[in-house]
Amino acid sequence: MGDEKAIYWVGSSYKDLLSFPVEAKQDAGYQLHRIQNGLNPEDWKPFQSIGAGVKEIRISDGGNSFRIMYVAKFAGKIYVLHSFQKKTQKTRSKDIELAKSRYNAIVKEEQS
Repeated sequence: MGDEKAIYWVGSSYKDLLSFPVEAKQDAGYQLHRIQNGLNPEDWKPFQSIGAGVKEIRISDGGNSFRIMYVAKFAGKIYVLHSFQKKTQKTRSKDIELAKSRYNAIVKEEQS
């Protein structure tokens, strides 16, 4: 397991994930561990509107929905762009814009 990708938390994504309920946090950790080892999360969808390679982990806990947006296309790295609780069917534009701005900053950093 020495080939695990490193996780890089962007902005407040780690602090935001820590505010999830215990079971949702545990599930998030498990799903991120799968990604570190080259596997897909159990419940995810692509989120190309944010940027190439961006995916969203979908976590349900007691009727609540939580999301973790990440990108793992860079060598040896997983960037967690945003962690949040989803309160409606549609992802809020505020959450999309935040993830998009963090993604653009990573792409700029990776290219320099």
